[in-house]
Amino acid sequence: MASISCPPNASPRDDAMQLHRAFKGFGCDNSAVISILAHRNYAQRALIQHEYQTIYHEGILKRLASELSGDFEKSVLLWMQNPAERDATLIRDSLTNAALNPKPANEVICSRTASMIQSIKQYYHSKFGTTLENDIGHYTAGDHQKILLSLVTTPRYEGPEFDRMAADEDAKALYKAGERKIGTDEITFIRIFSGRSSAHLAYVSFAYANLYGTPLKKVIKKETSGNFMQCLSIILQCAENPAAYFAKELHKSMKGMGTNDSALIRLIVSRAEIDLHYIKAEYLKKYKKPVEDAVHSETSGNYRKFLLALLGG
Repeated sequence: MASISCPPNASPRDDAMQLHRAFKGFGCDNSAVISILAHRNYAQRALIQHEYQTIYHEGILKRLASELSGDFEKSVLLWMQNPAERDATLIRDSLTNAALNPKPANEVICSRTASMIQSIKQYYHSKFGTTLENDIGHYTAGDHQKILLSLVTTPRYEGPEFDRMAADEDAKALYKAGERKIGTDEITFIRIFSGRSSAHLAYVSFAYANLYGTPLKKVIKKETSGNFMQCLSIILQCAENPAAYFAKELHKSMKGMGTNDSALIRLIVSRAEIDLHYIKAEYLKKYKKPVEDAVHSETSGNYRKFLLALLGG
């Protein structure tokens, strides 16, 4: 469930004209930018972009980039993108800076449905002139590369139904591939984690713990490492409870000294139209305070106001 509230009959032409007025004069009326853009869904934002271009013969993204700055600018520009284009951008930026931070690419690819990934691949090719598969092959290696390539090329069922007997067999196969043998059969982990539906994997995790007394998440940490382990862990957590996973990641982005603003922006912007309402509930349940309070204390200015608006404020 989305966290943002949007007026159903907003006029994209009126919105475009109000934004143009906000850009005129000395400085930008940031409050107007936030009050409009943070309360429009993607379809509405796309119509605003079209109307702005039609009326003023100028791209609104270019104008926003010139009027805004810092993390406020980054969050607004990311918000304005088509969800699939946004994911493609996050993956590309992460892959090409993989030595610094492969986490965004891992997170996007491992948490999206097969149909979402197909849309991401289309935008990736049209925007960057290369295929997602090609960049994964170029910028990653080993089992990390294998799991990502399998995720972006393997069709996966997205419904709630699954075969319990098949899931039980997968649990047994994972035991034979990990805890039961010396070393790890990574291919079996890749085959199951990249080819099964979320509902199926959630039951595999339940069956594994029942059969062998060890949580599957602990097996992953024991039997694998590095980016490969991170990918398997994200896949499993998002199969079991995606809102709980993203709540934990939000907490981590604001924990300790300083704030990981890139992660905070990515998480709030990318989930605001999907399940941020549920993520907020999981955050409150686990950390005993609203995520809005944490965001308020860790951010400031228009950046803070924009993120809080996306959170439903």
